[in-house]
Amino acid sequence: MKNVIQELTHIVQAVSLASSPDEQVTLMVESISKTMAVDVCSLYLVNEQGEMILLASHGLAAQAVRKVKLPAGKGLVGLVASSRHPVNIADAEQHPTYYYVAETEEERFHGFCAVPLVSSGKVIGVLVVQTSEKRQFSKDEEGFLVTLGAQLALMLENYEVPVDDIERNIRVRGVKGAPGVAVGFSILCDHGELYEVANSPCDNIEEAVREWHQLIAEVSAQIDKEQLSLGDEVSEGVGGIFNAYKLLLNDSSFVGEVEASIRENNWLPGALKQTIQYFSELFLSMDDPYLQARHEDIHHLGNKLFNVWRGVKALEHDSQEDIVLMGRQISISDIAAAPADRLKAIVCFSGSGLSHTAVLANALGIPAVMGTGPISGLAERKLLIVDGDQGQVYISPNDLLLKEYRKLILEGNELTRQLQSLRLEPAVSTDHHRVDLYTNTGLLTDISPGLNNGAQGVGLYRTEIPFLIRDSFPTEEEQVEVYRQVLTAYAGKPVYMRTLDIGGDKQLPYFPISDEENPALGWRGIRFTLDNSPLLMTQVRAMLIASEGINNLHLLLPMVTSIREIDEFKSILSDACSQLKESGRKIKRPRLGIMIEVPAMISQIGFLKGKVNFISIGSNDLSQYLLALDRNNARVASRYDHVHPAVLHELKRILVSAKAINLPVSLCGEMAADPIAVMLLLGLGLRTLSMSAAKLPYIKWLIRNLSIAQSEIIVEKALKMDNPQAIRSFVGQKIKDLGLAELIR
Repeated sequence: MKNVIQELTHIVQAVSLASSPDEQVTLMVESISKTMAVDVCSLYLVNEQGEMILLASHGLAAQAVRKVKLPAGKGLVGLVASSRHPVNIADAEQHPTYYYVAETEEERFHGFCAVPLVSSGKVIGVLVVQTSEKRQFSKDEEGFLVTLGAQLALMLENYEVPVDDIERNIRVRGVKGAPGVAVGFSILCDHGELYEVANSPCDNIEEAVREWHQLIAEVSAQIDKEQLSLGDEVSEGVGGIFNAYKLLLNDSSFVGEVEASIRENNWLPGALKQTIQYFSELFLSMDDPYLQARHEDIHHLGNKLFNVWRGVKALEHDSQEDIVLMGRQISISDIAAAPADRLKAIVCFSGSGLSHTAVLANALGIPAVMGTGPISGLAERKLLIVDGDQGQVYISPNDLLLKEYRKLILEGNELTRQLQSLRLEPAVSTDHHRVDLYTNTGLLTDISPGLNNGAQGVGLYRTEIPFLIRDSFPTEEEQVEVYRQVLTAYAGKPVYMRTLDIGGDKQLPYFPISDEENPALGWRGIRFTLDNSPLLMTQVRAMLIASEGINNLHLLLPMVTSIREIDEFKSILSDACSQLKESGRKIKRPRLGIMIEVPAMISQIGFLKGKVNFISIGSNDLSQYLLALDRNNARVASRYDHVHPAVLHELKRILVSAKAINLPVSLCGEMAADPIAVMLLLGLGLRTLSMSAAKLPYIKWLIRNLSIAQSEIIVEKALKMDNPQAIRSFVGQKIKDLGLAELIR
């Protein structure tokens, strides 16, 4: 063990580059065995019953691998897991907890050192090394194994422990993409991956440039055809997805970037990969989950362009079985090629609940699970249960589980029919309190589903995307065209447009900002736009012009931390109104509000009287700032919960302070779509919520089945609890008592 850091790096890098999870674990034990010069290296992982499965081994009998199960707490491996502490002994057989398993043939080995593998505070496995000689491992060797175990635990935290075929019910966890439950047979969508293309010299530059422009035209025509194939109702609901693709294909900066790369002597696929990666990484680097998810849209389009260039045709489905599309990415082409009456669900190995694949699944009314990671041993025509409500997939389920889920599907279909009948009904509680329900949207997402699901307006419209996908600031006219479409679609209903929330974590490619140590606390939001007042003036003018004659515009300011920022913005707004009125436009000054997402503004709410017309609580950012937790960081995400006592007490303070000065309050973000949180919010006095379109019917159903008086009693009890788990359990039971258990599955 001459160079510990070098050896650690070598093992971790080698394992991370393995092509499959099964190959990873095999390479893991072989590399460790070789590096430490031991006779045995074995990896045990915990299954759902708490048993230790011998997942991989270099040195123990091959027939024991994936067959041997150690009962929970049994033997030296069980001791390591239960104590969460290494065990290092010279002769394992002499230890009182030694547990012999004949299948492993390990009676030949004596020296034993094992360390626990811990992820998110839970023991997920044990890593063991053994020698044939009787010896205790050195402190350096033990320390190396402990350090290596901590690294490997991060790689293995999502590894699905295999089960015997007789048991089946292999469960794979992902994230929720679209709600619902379905049963069907797997169809693998395995297309060429653009990111795997290597750069290569271009044989004929001018021919490649012509080929690039022909490719754009061909793919644009395909997108039009696919939109039509999905039918009028669906294509209207997901028009934003197709428009997003067309927008990028027609964007001069995107087209020009590929052409420039070709002229630098890179062949067309290499030039396309380079450009797609640039635009994709631009979005991926952002903190906003919605904007992060846009990188998937760009990656999808890049793969589509690449596969059309390769001559790959859409999948053909000749089976009469119900099908589930599965793959690293599921494209619109894959979905359009599937028979609508037999497509039951979508499973993506990558992606998030905000990706356009998830949006499309919502519009189609089929469940989707995203971000499962690679699934080992998956093949065509495997029977699957896709649970979009829980974000999980069962592979080869047994008859008992199938029966239960088929029952859930029947119940879910009936619930969907009932909820659809509520589309035009108001969200009024049983004791006659009305709640206003709005939807969140953005340029690249679809607008129609909010209207179709009964949204009373747009509670948050993000304006960043036109700025992010270009190579220069969009003109006033270009912005007017975009904003006018949204305001017109929701004519007669309020649309709350947030001014540009850019800077720090959301970099513009044509306006670079020097690196900041902490972008979340840096030059962003209203700070950025006030420092770039000509940019802000252009955007405000565009919003005002777009609203002319419709008059449903409400302005929202992001990341406000001081009254001075509001005053500076109001001066710009006044100038914009004056300029436009002087030019003959019939402009109506919009109502103005601010986002409460920085905790510092909570103490300043009393100063807002006469300054703004309303406030909107940005529950995602506010919760993250209050808890100092990034919910998108896998290492701490499990600790994030917006019903944390600290968040609830601050929300109460906001509502009390706003009520004292008669200031209307709304809330947007994931909290507004969480039934448990909604029951608490209503009890605190909140009466306006904004959420994703898919969640509107469910939250309306909840509201129409509870009384505000009951919510007020519940929230008073919840405010006395000291942890979010207790709060969730308590409120969840109350929702079940209302007969609404489906909401918290």
